[in-house]
Formats: sequence, C-alpha cells, structure tokens
Amino acid sequence: MRHIALVAAFLIAGFVVAPAAHAATTYTVLFDDTKAETAGNADWIVSTSMPDPLAQNPAPTTETSWTGALSAWGVALQRTGRYAVKTLPPSGAITYGNSSNALDLSHVNAFVLPEPNVLFTAAEKTAILQFVQNGGGLFMISDHNGSDRNNDGSDSVAVLNGLMSGNPFGFSIDKLDISNENPSGIGTSARIVNGPFGTATGSIIRDGTTATLNSSAAHGEIYRAGYSTSGTTGAAFATSTYGSGRVAFWGDSSPMDDGTGQSGNTLYNGWDDPAGTDATLALNATEWLASGTVSGGGGGGTERVTNGGFESGSSPWTLGGAAAVTTARAHAGTHAVALCGANNCADSISQSVALPAGTSPQLSFDTYVTTQETGTTAYDKLTVQVNGTTVATLSNASSTNAWFATTANLSAYAGQTITVRFAATGGTKLPTSFWVDDVSVLA
Repeated sequence: MRHIALVAAFLIAGFVVAPAAHAATTYTVLFDDTKAETAGNADWIVSTSMPDPLAQNPAPTTETSWTGALSAWGVALQRTGRYAVKTLPPSGAITYGNSSNALDLSHVNAFVLPEPNVLFTAAEKTAILQFVQNGGGLFMISDHNGSDRNNDGSDSVAVLNGLMSGNPFGFSIDKLDISNENPSGIGTSARIVNGPFGTATGSIIRDGTTATLNSSAAHGEIYRAGYSTSGTTGAAFATSTYGSGRVAFWGDSSPMDDGTGQSGNTLYNGWDDPAGTDATLALNATEWLASGTVSGGGGGGTERVTNGGFESGSSPWTLGGAAAVTTARAHAGTHAVALCGANNCADSISQSVALPAGTSPQLSFDTYVTTQETGTTAYDKLTVQVNGTTVATLSNASSTNAWFATTANLSAYAGQTITVRFAATGGTKLPTSFWVDDVSVLA
C-alpha cells in the first residue's frame, strides 16, 4: 500500500495516536529465497518480483496481487503501511555488516527463513547469529523430518538445527513427521499469542514437527494436545531471545501457505485454515521480531478485550444503531463490525474493559474505510472514545480501501474499568462505511 500522507503521529486529548497507514514505513522484513525455498512443490516466496514485490504490484489488495504462496503474509504486512517487504533472491548473499550488499541483514528488522533446504555456510551462520545478537528478529519455519525437497541430502530440520549448532537459541527441532493435528494449547509464558493482528487460539500441523526447549530463553507459544503448556516438549510454535534479538520457530510450512502461487506447485491454504489462527500467529510474530513488541507500538501484556476480532459474533459488545458484525470484509479471520454506510447514520459499538493498576495499557484496532465523498473535508466520522474522552478520530478523509492500524496509549486509565466506544456518524449527502476489526487492549 502506498502512503497517502506521511504523518508520524497526532495528539488528541493527551494521547499519542499513530495511524499506521499515515506513518512512514517503520520495519523492513526480508524473506529468504537463497536456500531452495521453491524446490519441489514449495513456493515459499511473497512475489516473483525480487527483491521488491512492489514492482509486481505497487498497491496490493489481496494475496493474488503478488505471486507466491507467501503472498498473503507479505501483502498483509505491506497494507499496514508500517512494513517494507523484500526478498533475498537466489543470487543474493546472506551477510551482516557488508556495506556493498544492499540487502545486508544490518538493513532489515526481521529475516524470514521459510523452510530452507540448503545448509548454511559457516559465514552465513555467523552473519545470522550476529544479526540476531545485535537486535534483529529471525523467523525460522521448518517442515517434517525427511522433507528434502531438492534431494541434496539435507531437509529443513537438518538445515535449521545446523544453524543452531551450539544451542544459541535454547531449543532444537525434533525429527518428527506429525501428519495431521491442530495444536491449541496456549503456552503459559507465550509472547506473541496476543498482538495487534488479533488473538491466536491455535495452529495447524499438516506433516510437520515440533521443538524441544532447553533454556529459559525459549518459550512455547502453541503446544500439541497432551503436552504441558509450561513444558519443554511438544511446542508447535516457539519463541526465544538471543543477545538483543528475538527468534520465532514454526514447525510446519503448511500454516504459512496461502494456497496461491506459481503454476505447477501443489499448495495448501493453511493461512486461512479454520482449524487454526495461522495468519494471526505469523503476523503477531513478525511484529514482535521486527519491533520487540506485539502491542503495535509499545508495551506488552495480557489481552483485556473479549472477542476483539468479532469471530464469536457481537457478544460481549454493545451495538447501537445499525452496527452489525459481518463477513463482508475482515482484517483477520472472517468477521468484522460494520458501521454506517448510509446518510444520517449514528452507529456504535462499546465494551467495558478492566485495566490492572501499574500497567501501561495500549489500545490498537484496524479500520477499513470506503466512501463516496471526495476531498479532505471530514463529513463522516468514526470517533474512538475511552470513558467519553476521544482518543482517535477517523473520517471519510482517512486512508480508504485498505486496512490500516491505529494505536493509543491508555496508561492514564491503569487501575480503572473503562468503556471503549467506537461511534460512527454520517452526513446528509454521500455515505461512508467504516469497518473495525482486531480491537485489542494489552495491559
């Protein structure tokens, strides 16, 4: 998504509110394609245009805007307005601190290894470890034992375990082939289950593996059924820290596969598989890896909003006017709430949220705006209020026809029970529709 305006933040009623679609790009995510990531039936790229997928389509709206089985992931990041997505092409080099390499890891915030099938050289291992140790984020996606797609004698389990020789990240990848499971055990010390892209409730395994944790730095995020959610085995998704950086591990490539890609590949739409919340996991993890937080701009903590993604209908939200939960458009999952879309409308949704004392609560939500209005005059508005105080205002003049994120710091309300309210109003002429999804308050 191209930026319509560059506004870093604006101050309303003492709160800094940063609509991501109006802000300059903050994070660069580099997807690797140097390790046979498209061998066999795999198509683990965000786009056939490398290194910049924007050359294929500068304003992507859906996963088919770019060609690759990871295009849904890349497009979702791009459309926040806070991410630049790049690919390290097969001819590229994995380096750290090489000023002559435009795609050197020192230039990126997160590096994704989507089921690599070629062993790393000693120099590449050193570069990746230095990148993480100095504050970078590394996303490692494995597949099942024996998944040697290019038949060179090394599968992704061996490649990634080889990268981790010496146990730098505090976990190892198990040599397993788990055929079909839907892990849903949420780790008691999970870092990325809650975040700006929603709340994850589980993942899928369609021929994949798990990790064994052997250090306090490594946390299990999602566990297989029958395994302790505070244990060291059975982790389908795990995170860890190393130096100043962060690491995420996913034990299967199927969850990141959006089912679309280059012809001739056998793909599976795990990204949208209803048995898991794979998109939420991938995107929240990317946020944590790139920024060090999953709250969309600061802090962390426990999710305080119930049903912020509207996947369970309207409860416990209070809906006013013609506001309705709908499947017509959604940021993550299949549901969002729709407000206005007609002249003289007055729609609203609200929910009471208890905030613990001594915390720094952070509100985040995603909005999609369509309008028949033109120009920059705000005739139709979506006002976001906390206990009656406005913390954000969007309108027909906001970024349209794309999802974008907005955040607000609610530290002043710590220790209180607040009412978060979204109120939409429409003028007398050309209507504007507001969709809201993934409402989150982390504290």
